[in-house]
Amino acid sequence: MASISRNAKTGLRMLLVVGTDRERNRIRLGRLTKGQADEIKRHVGNLAERLKTGSLLVPSTAEWLGDIPDTLHDFLAVCGLVKPRVQALKPTLPPLKEWLDEYTKGRADVKPRTLAIYGDVKRNLLAYFAPERTLDSITPGDADGFAVYLRTKAKLSDGTARRRMGIAKQFLRAAVRRRLLAENPFDGQAVTARANPKRAAFVSRADTAAILKALPDAKWRLVFALARYGGLRCPTEISGLKWSDVSWDRERFTVIAVKTEHHADAGIRVVPIFPELAPLFLEALEAAESGAIYCCPQYPANCVGQMYRKVVLQALTRAGVKPWPKLFVNCRASRETELAESYPVQVVCSWIGNSPAVAAKHYLQTTEDHFRRATVECAQNQAQQPQEMVRNAIAETTGGAIADDCVDMQTFEYARQESNL
Repeated sequence: MASISRNAKTGLRMLLVVGTDRERNRIRLGRLTKGQADEIKRHVGNLAERLKTGSLLVPSTAEWLGDIPDTLHDFLAVCGLVKPRVQALKPTLPPLKEWLDEYTKGRADVKPRTLAIYGDVKRNLLAYFAPERTLDSITPGDADGFAVYLRTKAKLSDGTARRRMGIAKQFLRAAVRRRLLAENPFDGQAVTARANPKRAAFVSRADTAAILKALPDAKWRLVFALARYGGLRCPTEISGLKWSDVSWDRERFTVIAVKTEHHADAGIRVVPIFPELAPLFLEALEAAESGAIYCCPQYPANCVGQMYRKVVLQALTRAGVKPWPKLFVNCRASRETELAESYPVQVVCSWIGNSPAVAAKHYLQTTEDHFRRATVECAQNQAQQPQEMVRNAIAETTGGAIADDCVDMQTFEYARQESNL
């Protein structure tokens, strides 16, 4: 019922089987040894014998049947020797745009600001890949190209590009967990944001004063002061600050950080009403409407950051101050740098709302004032050093201490002569 033939020119072997329909069926086996071909013939003969007599299948043939490829198994099924294999239904892979929409709609657990960032990454992905591109067609090489695109065509900084690569990786990791993909093409990409010293800027008090003067009203002056002198995150912490959060008698106010509300402290911290903030708090309170809830201007969540940035940048233009990178982040970093000069690091971090490690990596800066103070102190120390040497010499010579205002070379010479008498 089964036989093996071999092409003399090519050496390729062929399996010939007469099926239950009495038709001769052929399947190419390829370049096999005679022993391999004979083994196939033997197992096919066992299948035919079982079909003819109804006997149990030989165990070795049953094992062989489970290991053969689909093409050979399908051939045997056509011949009527076995039943067709039940093929597992493969999930239908959605286009990229459909998957991104489905994923982001399902993330009701994230903050509006995070959803806005998801939207930015979606736009980048759809601008680089076609919206109808299927998920399984995206390769690790495509991920490499997307990383280059973010830094070139999209003109993003290295830190922003890394963060967006991390979110793109998150989108595709969800597809892997849904069993839509076998592996994540974004695995291995650099997604950890690094500190960029080139984008660090210290906002001086002189510039701050000029900007505060150029802002339109008391509410806006309080916005900028809270960023620069309060170290609050903008816009979330500033726009969410309420008058009920201000404790006038204790000279402090409570900040609720949406970004860190999942931490052990629930994102709640208490900040002093620093001397720089006190008059601006009072000015904004006096100008506030009766029954006002929030201290600072309110806008819809999806545009509050844009409005805050727009108004402050306009004030910079009026004040003649050149805009610096990371407009509000560097205000916060400048304040933490100032406070670190006067208070222990754990106290400063409790007021600013970050950890010492984060502060050291992303916030604390070296300023021109540090260099100025270092050179002035060194000069003072060098000026005092000769006097100290003279004082010690006089003390050793005379056996007594000499007042600071008497320490000079003439005094030393007189003391030496007196001691020789």
